[in-house]
Parts: sequence; C-alpha cells; structure tokens
Amino acid sequence: MVSKNVQSDLHSHHEELIGGLYNQMKSIFESSDQPMYLYLDDTHKICNQKLASLLGFKTPDQWTSVREFSDLVEEKSMKSLVTAYNDAMSRMVGSTINVTWRKKSGGKVDSSVILVPVAYNGHLFALHFISPRT
Repeated sequence: MVSKNVQSDLHSHHEELIGGLYNQMKSIFESSDQPMYLYLDDTHKICNQKLASLLGFKTPDQWTSVREFSDLVEEKSMKSLVTAYNDAMSRMVGSTINVTWRKKSGGKVDSSVILVPVAYNGHLFALHFISPRT
C-alpha cells in the first residue's frame, strides 16, 4: 500500500510536469485554431480554450476538473483512444482515430483526433489535436 505522503508527492510531481510542459508549449495551445489537450493520466491533463468551449465548458480548468476520462468520451470511442494512447506510450507511435466526445450539456461531438507521444523531463505524455466533424 502506498502512503498518503508518497501519493501526495507523486501528485505534486505530476502537477509540476503537466504545468511545465504546458508552459513550454503555451504558444501552441493559445495560438492553434484547433482544439487540443495534453494528457498524462485522468487527473493530470490540460486543454486549450478551444476544446473547453467545444465541449461546453467555460474554462479549461472546468474540463480538467472532470476526473474520469470516461465521462468525457463516449464508450464506443474509449477502446480506440486507449489503444492509441498505449501505442504512443509503449511504441512511440502516433495515431489518427475517430472519437465521439461527451459535451457538458449531454450532447455529443464527433471528431478526428491526432494523438502523438511527447517526452518531457523523462515522462511521456500524449498530445491530442481534435478536428470536429460536421
């Protein structure tokens, strides 16, 4: 069993990592016309305002506060998203997949997602670019 202090230290470390990589990529997050997010795990993720707005959140922090990623993605899309993430983390392979997102209001957004692995301070992240389909 992992002690609460170790869990707290790990959480703080992951917060520092996600913040550091976001700051390094801030100009892309703020300037891109594309919704996007950076993912380490369900708790440690960050998105740009375009993704937050697309999914009905007022701010990226509101989107980030959703703890279960399965609350953001339709069940039928989870398998392909998890597979693409695992390929990125284990084989350093990028992917383009179809994902249906859950909006805060309960609606859905179909999209194409480009997922690529990104290394930062000895940790792997998945960077996602989203293209909504009309």
